[in-house]
Amino acid sequence: MSTSAPISETFTSIQGEGKLAGVPSWFVRFSGCNLRCTWCDTPYASWNAESKQRPLQDLIDEANRAKTAGISHAVITGGEPMMFAQAEKLASALQTLGMHITIETAGTIWREIACDLMSVSPKLSNSTPQPDDPRDRDAIWQVRHEARRINLDVLQRLIDAYPSRQLKFVVSDSEQIGEIETLLNSLRGWKQEDVLLMPEGVTVEALARRHWIVEECLKRGWRYCPRLHIELFGNVRGT
Repeated sequence: MSTSAPISETFTSIQGEGKLAGVPSWFVRFSGCNLRCTWCDTPYASWNAESKQRPLQDLIDEANRAKTAGISHAVITGGEPMMFAQAEKLASALQTLGMHITIETAGTIWREIACDLMSVSPKLSNSTPQPDDPRDRDAIWQVRHEARRINLDVLQRLIDAYPSRQLKFVVSDSEQIGEIETLLNSLRGWKQEDVLLMPEGVTVEALARRHWIVEECLKRGWRYCPRLHIELFGNVRGT
């Protein structure tokens, strides 16, 4: 296994999404992804992947400094961190430091990894690049993404292996609720409180127009997932 990994950024901020929204956390973002969501808000880790090879020990030392300063939560994200075997060694080291570890993944790749909260974001059909996307003129990623975006076997393994989990869905209109229900009906072992609906959008104005999501959550006992970092900082890197 390589002792370094392609990293696009590390930073300390608050967790903006999910069950731990508002918790101060140290983030490490792996660069590289096996999907290409049309609305991806971190294109520098997917569509136009930017990275620097960072020694794992440097990352561990940085996390330890954050822990010493009082930050006890770590978030391993991407891109898709489950693509990288180095994520396993990093997660194990963070666990040894006594940090609470969240893994952010699309749920298409299985990897046994140290984790206190498995944050799975299955990609709905609204994520697939459209034929007129200038980033995908030959529709190569349209085909790849659509073929890869849901892996029921991996999703089930993640649900079975990690009792502390969340299933986070990015939604843009009410038609996607049926798509989510169909997917959930194909899986077992999840709880209502594991299901989170998050509005698509990277501006406060766009997020404010999603009141219908709250109504859908109330009907089903699901959770509304804010994008607190967008509200506080805007759509900028390092937050």
